[in-house]
Amino acid sequence: MPLYLNDEQTMLRDTAKDFVAEHAPVAHLRGLRDANDPTGFSRDLWKQFAEMGFTGILIDEAHGGLGLGHVEAGVVLEEIGRNLSPSPFLSTAVAAVAALQGSAQAGEWLPRIAVGDAIAALAIDEGPKHRDRIAMTAERAGNGFRLTGAKQFVAHGHVADLLIVAARTAGGADDQDGVTLFAVPRDAAGLTATPERLADASLAARLRFEGVEVDADAVIGEVDAGRDPLGRLLRAGRTGAAAELVGVGGGAMDMTVGYLKERKQFGTTIGSFQALQHRAAHLYSEMEVARAAVLKAQQLLDAGSDRADEAVSVAKAMTGMATTLSVQEAIQMHGGIGMTDEYDVGFYMKRARVLAELFGDVGFHADRLARHAGY
Repeated sequence: MPLYLNDEQTMLRDTAKDFVAEHAPVAHLRGLRDANDPTGFSRDLWKQFAEMGFTGILIDEAHGGLGLGHVEAGVVLEEIGRNLSPSPFLSTAVAAVAALQGSAQAGEWLPRIAVGDAIAALAIDEGPKHRDRIAMTAERAGNGFRLTGAKQFVAHGHVADLLIVAARTAGGADDQDGVTLFAVPRDAAGLTATPERLADASLAARLRFEGVEVDADAVIGEVDAGRDPLGRLLRAGRTGAAAELVGVGGGAMDMTVGYLKERKQFGTTIGSFQALQHRAAHLYSEMEVARAAVLKAQQLLDAGSDRADEAVSVAKAMTGMATTLSVQEAIQMHGGIGMTDEYDVGFYMKRARVLAELFGDVGFHADRLARHAGY
């Protein structure tokens, strides 16, 4: 598969680039932060995403979507990252849709997501870092289950209409088997959400489930076999986060290169200094390698390849390293103004830090790849 976009994907990229830059630039993020917005994103903008067809990219046509793939979803995510646009697109239109496809809940939730009427949140993580460990319990109660435990780092968890929750129905916390995925409405009795503002000004919630009762229809997939839909969710979410990271790194790099062409010292532009040229060239190379890794993972996911899982970890690790380099070089090459709140480059550094942790950081995915290779 060629590592470049075809004509239709290029047209989508151009459309997304113009739309996101006009309606959700960095100034939009700054405005939400300065207003201490309690939602964390604009619902009006989310509806506009739906009107553009973006929210239905991964949703099949039978449920009101476009029936496209992860490459196309990544095109939109890269522009979201480039503009630091606060949006539930990754959690809702990518990860949640991947989990719901083919499930009994698809008919209820996918059409609502496609038209921008529903937000989904992913209640997966329980500790300070992303891990495979799931300790939250789901005990049988009558015709359904009773959920008890806590989740954290749940983006949009305080305002979501749907929570996709991973809980344990059998075995111990570290077992791979015995996990079940549930579709839980946000207003379920016994569920409390405490939102907290993260480093990048986004909001994520700590969720506590105190005997939350759901019926058997809430099970996504099969009881004790939740690793299948959870795996789809994580592969889509990790690849999507990697695409957004490429956008963040690319946006920071563009700002830096522009600054090198404009800033003058000793009567000449600093971009003419060979040392800075070498650093900029190195950064460009790293970002291009990361972008290629993401596109390869997206293509393998769309093809249903058994090599997709490995490629997803490569993409998430590569983009984590490349984007970290991009934002660090941006701060360094901008000098003192790079650390001021008045200048946008600092927002890129903060968003990169949060995205790098989401769905597993560089170390997590390097370890997965090493274990897969037999180390």
